[in-house]
Amino acid sequence: MTPHDGEPQPGVGPGLTVLFATTGFFALFILGLGVVTLATETDVVTAPGLGQVPGVFASLSATGVFALALATVVRSVRPHAVNALWIGLAVGLAYIGGLWVGAVFTGASLGTATGVAARIATGWFGVAVVAAAVVAAGGGIALARTRRRRPRWPWERNE
Repeated sequence: MTPHDGEPQPGVGPGLTVLFATTGFFALFILGLGVVTLATETDVVTAPGLGQVPGVFASLSATGVFALALATVVRSVRPHAVNALWIGLAVGLAYIGGLWVGAVFTGASLGTATGVAARIATGWFGVAVVAAAVVAAGGGIALARTRRRRPRWPWERNE
């Protein structure tokens, strides 16, 4: 992106911003689910026979929605921090939807899949997913808004 006067815009580009923030989101996401698992002494998916597929579907869909939503936000001229809340809600819905699809894909009944998704949506696991997305999106938006140049040594400056 370049400003109107034709000079290159300083700061971190949108692609690198999305990469950094998505990596941070995934790390916070895994950390949040792990902390909730330790604190509540329950697994994320407690329905017997579902295995790991619903969690993989949910994780991939949440991460994909996070990256796509943040990419659209940071490409605007001045991204606003309130967008982090919307990204968090979208990621939470994507996680729940991915979990439901993954549960149905593994052969669970619609009732079981809906029960698993509802337990996540109304419990601490859902809060952890949304909080990780809001924090990481806020960091990504802050990085995109920062128009700083890279640090330079005194002899690199054109004075």
